[in-house]
Amino acid sequence: MGRLFCIELLLGKEKVERLKKSFVVVIGIGAVGSYATEALARSGVGRLRLIDFDVIKETNFNRHILAIESNLGKLKAKAAQERILQINPHCKVEALAEFAAEETMEQLLSGNPDLVVDAVDSVNPKTYILAFCHQKKIPIISSMGAALRTDIFSIKAGDLFKTHGCPLAKQMRSRLRRRGIKKGIFCIYSDDPVSLEIRENLKARKLLNEEENYDRGRKRQKLGSLPTVTAAFGLALAHHAIRYLTGDLKLS
Repeated sequence: MGRLFCIELLLGKEKVERLKKSFVVVIGIGAVGSYATEALARSGVGRLRLIDFDVIKETNFNRHILAIESNLGKLKAKAAQERILQINPHCKVEALAEFAAEETMEQLLSGNPDLVVDAVDSVNPKTYILAFCHQKKIPIISSMGAALRTDIFSIKAGDLFKTHGCPLAKQMRSRLRRRGIKKGIFCIYSDDPVSLEIRENLKARKLLNEEENYDRGRKRQKLGSLPTVTAAFGLALAHHAIRYLTGDLKLS
């Protein structure tokens, strides 16, 4: 019995072989992306390219599967690579400490990936990723906003342009429409309304997000999050990725 025995019992040998031959790019190895990456590795995906320029900090410990003492200060992509190779040593893993920008898309998404998993929460990079994949017809599954959400049962999947209740999704729809894109972006989102109490607390604190204090990217306000919700978002990303890679899901 091998490491993928139980998955083969459920999906069958042919679909497991498809997973082994798949090449997936994960952009954003944060609270959501780290869980998605873990699930893809445990499902036997044969090649992963992990992209994130950030490092693990103490403020990640509430929600990040890679946030342990020995990983403090380590690049998230590198920490994920090391963990994956302990889970699935047959997986070919690349770790790139790169920023997702318009001028880097060709490099980051080279090699004809079978699927891109977008777990970025910054608006500009996310716009570039989604627009590039749509233009190049690269299959993509994108995560919308998991912060400030408290109900995992409000997590849904569907076309970005049919979503509701997610402020990040609303911004992305507006930006993509200006680029002539009006459909065809599969995403994970939550329609869980942010409570008045959480909104008032957010206004009162007005803390900047230290994870954005870099040469690239703008400073943003810190947003509260629960480990259960961010993990559920990441696992939902991976679940639909597996369904797509094994032929059980169409993304458009």
